[in-house]
Amino acid sequence: MKDLVLSEIYIYPVKSLGGIKIYRADAGERGLKYDRRYLLVDDSGSFLTQREYPQLALLKLSIEENRFKVLDTKNGYQIYIPFEFNSGDKMDVKIWSDLCNAIRLPEEINLWFSRAISKNCTLVYMPDDERRFVEKKYVADEHIVSFADAYPYLIIGQSSLDDLNSRLDQPVKMDRFRPNFVFRGGDPYEEDTWKDFEINDVLFSAVKPCARCVITTTDQKTGARQKEPLKTLSTYRTINNKVMFGMNVVAKKSGRVSVGSKIKLV
Repeated sequence: MKDLVLSEIYIYPVKSLGGIKIYRADAGERGLKYDRRYLLVDDSGSFLTQREYPQLALLKLSIEENRFKVLDTKNGYQIYIPFEFNSGDKMDVKIWSDLCNAIRLPEEINLWFSRAISKNCTLVYMPDDERRFVEKKYVADEHIVSFADAYPYLIIGQSSLDDLNSRLDQPVKMDRFRPNFVFRGGDPYEEDTWKDFEINDVLFSAVKPCARCVITTTDQKTGARQKEPLKTLSTYRTINNKVMFGMNVVAKKSGRVSVGSKIKLV
């Protein structure tokens, strides 16, 4: 078997906005540092994602001068938000069936996002003391998660995407699937069979395949929707009427991971 090598790392500081490609990261129980700690919510406190608002894809993040820059690629506007925001007015927010405590960002930031997506919204931050637990149905131990959909990490093999693209008329990019980790060297979909694995000295545990939604049909550059790749994936990657692509993961030990590190199955 070819060596399995971590080839790409991504964080998504604001859930459902553009990701940031990085080359090393601190991995903890909640996820990669800064990953999905921010969330946009509506007036009722319910979370907003590209499922209903594909225009969120047009808001791109980058790291600039020890803060995040958010760029509205449609209008050319930009705003800055801090890496962390642990003080301010608190509010309850709902993400799926979970009710979480979060901190509101200043009103000028909320107005910027509301104008950018043409939807009244509030940007909130998950404070360090908030503990949102993953679903215990699939994991024996208690694990916490940020504002990610269900689990702290998502890993996908480059071979899996290559196999999918060989079946499509128009290939899609990995950003459709919003992984944290991408690896090279394995067979297509071999991550489906993984259990425990190590990157550097960080121990991870594969939990379950990731069920995919309409976000995968959203062009992350334009925000346009199409039928693929869900249409093709549904012909050969369906379990219990859900389309699966990638593997949900939790961390059993914290540490630093970096691109180029070997992945060891244990």
